[in-house]
Amino acid sequence: MDITIHASFLPHDDPDASVAFYRDTLGFEVRLDVEYGGMHWITVGPPGQPGTSIVLYPPAATPGVTDDERRTIAEMMAKGTYASINLATAELDGAFERLQAGDAEVVQEPTEQPYGVRDCSVRDPAGNLIRIQEVR
Repeated sequence: MDITIHASFLPHDDPDASVAFYRDTLGFEVRLDVEYGGMHWITVGPPGQPGTSIVLYPPAATPGVTDDERRTIAEMMAKGTYASINLATAELDGAFERLQAGDAEVVQEPTEQPYGVRDCSVRDPAGNLIRIQEVR
């Protein structure tokens, strides 16, 4: 069986800020921006990897979510505890410098972890935790 990761989903609450972060700061391509009812589903991904994407979606549009759940999601996003993703690069220091220059909210500077990886972490404009691991 040949299964690959096609897309991961992260919530967003500001399409312009999300595009600026993922395109201008991380250097991802914007592959699709679908607007419906004032909401945007934005597909981004790393250049040269057309089969792997992140879909930034408006959590308010999720079917079956109650108003109380929407409020909880909004609160968790504001605290940065709702969603996360792990990325990887061979150039962690360069990626971190680019994130800092793009005014990303730094959570952790590049650090050698006791479990054998070197990584850093930031938050995107929606509060999602973006952890970037150095590939050696």
